[in-house]
Amino acid sequence: MNKILIFGVGLIGGSIALKAKDLRLCKEIVGISRSNGTDLSPFVKSGMLDRASSNYQSEIQSADLIVLATPVAQIEITLEKIYPLLTANTLITDVGSTKTNINQAAKVFLKEKYSQFIGSHPIAGSEKHGPQSAMADLFENKNIIITPHTQSKKEDINKIENFWKKLGGITSIMDANLHDEIFSTVSHLPHLLAFSLVNLINDKNNKETMLEYAASGFRDFSRIAGSSAEMWRDICLANKDAILTDLELYKKEIEALSNLIKNNHHEDLLNYFLKASKTRQNWSKD
Repeated sequence: MNKILIFGVGLIGGSIALKAKDLRLCKEIVGISRSNGTDLSPFVKSGMLDRASSNYQSEIQSADLIVLATPVAQIEITLEKIYPLLTANTLITDVGSTKTNINQAAKVFLKEKYSQFIGSHPIAGSEKHGPQSAMADLFENKNIIITPHTQSKKEDINKIENFWKKLGGITSIMDANLHDEIFSTVSHLPHLLAFSLVNLINDKNNKETMLEYAASGFRDFSRIAGSSAEMWRDICLANKDAILTDLELYKKEIEALSNLIKNNHHEDLLNYFLKASKTRQNWSKD
């Protein structure tokens, strides 16, 4: 490849740049900077990027691969902006945590160029964010979900798969709707619960005292509440239906657990915990 163009040089976008540079996957890696966004000049100086540019219009036509690594809501806006400038030789992927909405936006905004877009989701996030948190080995042995659509070309799917494999990822193909249902439960809901627990403490009068005595259980559970607020706002609104369904199911779990405790159901409460513990231990071993 001659050039990789990255919109959104944060944790994921920056890590892509670092690894691609290490492997020399292309001649040039360019980060697109927003007028009110992070100053990318230090990351050009450090060698993460070859160049930073705020003029995406002049960069797109010579790009072999465009990576959309901005927050989910901005991806849709970016697709609309880049459409008139795309050549037939440019592939586009994203790294968003929701796929159905982005896929639909690509179909609407890219029109006859829709086949050039193939969605991706690297399962390699962190509560840290920003290009200063980027790591070259972030994708090593991590699952990368690729969500092609009916107009995707086999050769292009292979190119996107090979790109992620070179970065160290383990790729799998998945339908966009199925992706959103799965990750609502195993990713989005846990983040919301972590945010909720921290805000429960925020609303208590003795917040500082509680945090003073909080130990490993709270630290481990609440770690992901340090994630980007902008990103999680966008994810919630993008995957609204699946998340609301899971929140309702979780309410039922809380109600069931509350009733077991309230009614002193010793054996049922023990079995409730044993069932969850066994599933968690088996998953951890796998």
